[in-house]
Amino acid sequence: MTILHFTRRALLGALLPLLAASALADTWPSRPIKLIVPFPAGGPTDTASRILGQKLAERLKQPVVVENKAGASGSIAAKQVMESPADGYTLMMLATPTLLAPHMYKKTGYDTVKNFTPVATVYDLPIVVVVNPSQMPSVTDVQRLITYAKAQPGQLNYTSSGPGSFGHLSMELLKELGQFDMRHVPYKGGVPAITDTIGGQVPVMYADLVAALPHIQSGKLRAIAVGSPQRVAMLPQVKTIAEQGFKGFDAVSWGGLLAPVGTPKEVVARIDKEVGEILADKSVQERLLTAGAIANYQSADRMAARLKNDYDKWGRVIRDKAIGVD
Repeated sequence: MTILHFTRRALLGALLPLLAASALADTWPSRPIKLIVPFPAGGPTDTASRILGQKLAERLKQPVVVENKAGASGSIAAKQVMESPADGYTLMMLATPTLLAPHMYKKTGYDTVKNFTPVATVYDLPIVVVVNPSQMPSVTDVQRLITYAKAQPGQLNYTSSGPGSFGHLSMELLKELGQFDMRHVPYKGGVPAITDTIGGQVPVMYADLVAALPHIQSGKLRAIAVGSPQRVAMLPQVKTIAEQGFKGFDAVSWGGLLAPVGTPKEVVARIDKEVGEILADKSVQERLLTAGAIANYQSADRMAARLKNDYDKWGRVIRDKAIGVD
């Protein structure tokens, strides 16, 4: 074989994958797309996925099939997506528990930052600090909560929807920044935790806003702060934690689309563009809000930065507080 022939073969070998990816991008999508949801049907992540999937299907002229794959904070679904062909026909709706699962569990089998391609963020799920107003009538803001807790060190309990839940992590970060102590009493799910907060068994909770909102509106719970950097439209009168002496505090659970590593850039860019236009639709924003999610589109690049930041930030909290479950 001459040097010229060898060079031509080497160049052809290098070009073939690029040509194949380009051809795929030109014909994509030519068949149904699978959207994996790492949680059971009915929750905000599932509902947001179905709203987005329906709109994507209309725009792409191909079915978007939502498949629920629950278990281990979404680790089972994430591993399935990681191992799927990188052809744009398998996507996952990442949610914060799945983002952080590799810090929580020793054997997830994936690294959220390294093993996926960010596509676009879709929604935020605000969380809120609530207290039982009959048990804590004087606690109307974060600073009063801290004063109350410091007056009885180690005696005040708070709850969340479970060990390692985002409410748990957020309160542990706030405790660290505010230099006060409360004991975590975890529940298996947000509903029983809220029920016992209303009943007075545990007087403080860091809760998902959508679950707590009806009880805040009825007066059974008092909202004293939201974890997001800005106030939320559903509770405009409630200040952020950042406004109450903790500048820069940012604790928001969120969701966005991921694809397997190696998915063609042209396909990622197409989905990114479609998601941005879908989420700009006021009717879609209203449907998401009804499901308890706030539409929040961020491009693939911005999602990648957010994913990396949250992975590192909350991973440190999990390690420092020894929150991992195994």
